[in-house]
Amino acid sequence: MPHAAVDLGDKLTRFHDHWAPRTVAEFNGHDVMVVKVQGEYRWHVHTDTDDFFLVLKGRLCIDLPDGTVELGAGQVFVVPRGVEHRPRAEEEVHLLLIEPTGTPNSGDVRTAAPRRVV
Repeated sequence: MPHAAVDLGDKLTRFHDHWAPRTVAEFNGHDVMVVKVQGEYRWHVHTDTDDFFLVLKGRLCIDLPDGTVELGAGQVFVVPRGVEHRPRAEEEVHLLLIEPTGTPNSGDVRTAAPRRVV
């Protein structure tokens, strides 16, 4: 199998729905994902994992119990495991996420988006 770079911009053109991450690569038992977000996601918590956000395009706010973190393109924030949070974006934002394979994006298997590979 030939080696090839993953073009994140190309992967992001292949879907239009929000809050539905797509796996673009696997790394040491983790999914490397891209996702488009807009509006508010629900408050949730990941009890077993940290939550990694890298903004590729746009501005993302992550509400925490004690304040809000604002991120622009090229900025990273990691929500520590066990901390309730709510990501939100007024306009569409493109993100890169890295999570252990099988981690539910909502923190709850019953409400999580299905794993999709693109």
